[in-house]
Amino acid sequence: MLNDEVTLRKLEILCSFVRTGSLVKTAEELQLSSVSIHKALHSLELGVGCPLFIKEGRQLKSLPAALYLAEASADLLSDVDRIIKKTRSKAGVEAGQIRLGSMYSLTANIIPRLIMGTKIRRPDLDIDLYLGSNADLMKKLIEGNVDAVVIAAPSENMLDGIELISLFEDHLFLASSKKNKPAEDSIDLSHYGEEKFLTLQDGFATTSGFYDAFALAGFEPNVIMKVGDIFSLMNMVSSDMGRSLLPGRVRALMGDAIEFTPLLAKYQVTQRIALMYLQANESNLNILALAAEARMLHRKN
Repeated sequence: MLNDEVTLRKLEILCSFVRTGSLVKTAEELQLSSVSIHKALHSLELGVGCPLFIKEGRQLKSLPAALYLAEASADLLSDVDRIIKKTRSKAGVEAGQIRLGSMYSLTANIIPRLIMGTKIRRPDLDIDLYLGSNADLMKKLIEGNVDAVVIAAPSENMLDGIELISLFEDHLFLASSKKNKPAEDSIDLSHYGEEKFLTLQDGFATTSGFYDAFALAGFEPNVIMKVGDIFSLMNMVSSDMGRSLLPGRVRALMGDAIEFTPLLAKYQVTQRIALMYLQANESNLNILALAAEARMLHRKN
């Protein structure tokens, strides 16, 4: 059972002593005196209630019990450090880093602008970018594996405890190769029942919108292939392997190789692109800077 003699500081001293094998080196590493190190180790031994060391001449040698305690304590100290950092983050004391999740399709425009604007507000901030599907990134946000995400906003019943800042709305277009572009200016999807289609794998917002649009048209599309990222999908469409439904935001990437034709109003599917983060982190100064930049981008769009 723990007592006042067993402290995290003494466990840290033990880990250092076991690693260096020397009272002098431990004292230098922790900026303490050798006497203080010796007293801390002796006090820890009393607190644990079993022998941890043996004297060999003037040297102090760690017994197997001390080696085990040091090994286990290293994991404990690492966990405590992680818990304190997360606690500081929850309290709004910034750690100098944000883990930002994004859909692939946003990396050509909105994400660079969001990151650059946030860095201007907080120059010392490091932003790590994680790319993935809508479903994967939403899961990472809820589980705390990322701090914020920019994705297509899910349904309202999935937003409990989440702060949302809208950036812009997007629509799906029929995407065709330039050599196989439609003759009409607006697409009636009900006329495309025999066409070959490509789409993204399940979990992507564009995939959900793809099937929603065809549900409005009253039939299941003939999907010949699903791919894992929107850039591969666009390359396949431009090579005339099939058509797809793509969001307008990617038109700037391959507008010279892909024809984007709007759908008739009754088939249009709208995506609301938004920055989202947990309300528990809304006092974090880094998150506040990110949110402020998102609001400014929303006003400009």
